[in-house]
Amino acid sequence: MAFLAGPRLLDWASSPPHLQFNKFVLTGYRPASSGSGCLRSLFYMHNELGNIYTHGSVLYHLFMCHKGGSPVYTRLLALDMCGVCLVNTLGALPIIHCTLACRPWLRPAALVAYTVLSGVAGWRALTAPSTSSRLRAFGWQAGARLLMFGARGVGLGSGAPGSLRCYLRMDALALLGGLVNVARLPERWGPGRFDYWGNSHQIMHLLSVGSILQLHAGVVPDLLWAARHICPLD
Repeated sequence: MAFLAGPRLLDWASSPPHLQFNKFVLTGYRPASSGSGCLRSLFYMHNELGNIYTHGSVLYHLFMCHKGGSPVYTRLLALDMCGVCLVNTLGALPIIHCTLACRPWLRPAALVAYTVLSGVAGWRALTAPSTSSRLRAFGWQAGARLLMFGARGVGLGSGAPGSLRCYLRMDALALLGGLVNVARLPERWGPGRFDYWGNSHQIMHLLSVGSILQLHAGVVPDLLWAARHICPLD
């Protein structure tokens, strides 16, 4: 993975201000680089290497050190937030579809409402000034999904047996990852010890992968159930 000799890395104080978002990661920052230099960083050790290889959308972490500076970084962060919002939106739509499969009068309204709510959440995340405020922005989507889960739990919604447990684990993993990232744990407990591996952002990525796998484990049987289920006549 890391087998090329890289440039001289920077410490936190020497890194560009827009990259100083985690004061507990003290070393391993890449210097400002060209596009090809950013690509080359796929093959030498630095403090974003773990994030690059554990991320579903690598552009943000790969090119955040681009010599274009803060304007390029801001666009990359916006692209990353759009990706998060799309996953939250597209992942929830089949859940809503199956939960309200036997309520055809309510299902279209719920799908439209969640899509609109997702647009608002995405905009708030794009304009959020901090990591914690971005997490709160996506909390609106999580709240709407919990309503669907609650409907299933009390028998007002439908779906495949076992899918609800997958969805609860999905959101629990996503929430845990977000909280770990906001809290900057474990690097807060040992600044400099987790600069390259095991820091909060990498943990969040791994928990996010687990969350997406739980989504898949729930949605596939849900859609198969919906394809053959016959709703009772009122």
